[in-house]
Amino acid sequence: MVQEFKSSRVQEKIINIKRYMTFGKLNYILLIAGFLIVVIGFVLMAGSGTTEEAFNPEIFGTLRTGVAPMVSLFGFIVIIAAILVRKKKQ
Repeated sequence: MVQEFKSSRVQEKIINIKRYMTFGKLNYILLIAGFLIVVIGFVLMAGSGTTEEAFNPEIFGTLRTGVAPMVSLFGFIVIIAAILVRKKKQ
């Protein structure tokens, strides 16, 4: 009897906490996915640069100047979508 009463009070507290949370589970998953996509974009942009001794033409390659910024932009769009998605009402 005491155990049932205690568990029902705990369940009520969990429901109240979930009700007042700003983001739902989907929002957090999208935020993490967007953050990882942005990090991947920045990693694609990284690399060795040009030194005084040698010119590295790879710094002007399509991957660094075209693909990587688009990947990062897509990640930022996913983050914005994660913020704007409403959580489901229970």
